[in-house]
Amino acid sequence: MTFVYISALLISLAGMILLDRRFALSFWHDARRAGIAMGISIAFLLAWDIAGVANGIFFRGESSWMIGIVIAPEVPIEEVFFLALLSYVTLNVFGFWRSRAQKQAPGFDQGDA
Repeated sequence: MTFVYISALLISLAGMILLDRRFALSFWHDARRAGIAMGISIAFLLAWDIAGVANGIFFRGESSWMIGIVIAPEVPIEEVFFLALLSYVTLNVFGFWRSRAQKQAPGFDQGDA
């Protein structure tokens, strides 16, 4: 049962990758920009988590579903994968709406967004 949560996160990330590849939503549209956006969002959200832990707001609950490896006090390794999934979903949703706007307004340029 230890690897259930991280397995679910990895399967979900694989699904996001497949959707991205099929519809060129983020990394298959512009890998450089998507990588920068994802890196910044993961770094910001990890800093947010660490600040929350430092202020006693966030804490890691014990669960048999998690591996038990922590990357910082009260921040499990699964948190990084969750934040990556959250960021990837956001990028893919933005890519979907961008492509939809381009189809509806032929003069719409990505630089205008």
